[in-house]
Amino acid sequence: MALALWGTLFGAAAALGLTQLMASLLFGTKAHDPLTFISVAAVLTLTAVSTCALAARRAAGMDPMQALRCE
Repeated sequence: MALALWGTLFGAAAALGLTQLMASLLFGTKAHDPLTFISVAAVLTLTAVSTCALAARRAAGMDPMQALRCE
């Protein structure tokens, strides 16, 4: 999860740095629109949280000895 948060932070910083390029790609939205940045970061973070939770739940339900035998 920490990796996903760092990726979101670095991605937001890169997006802010590339606003000139983004301005030509966005239609009807300003390049520095905070609502867009926040909503995209929130969707990506929620996706990462749900994926981590699903994997952790699946791993918690498995017998450790069975997991070791499969390897």
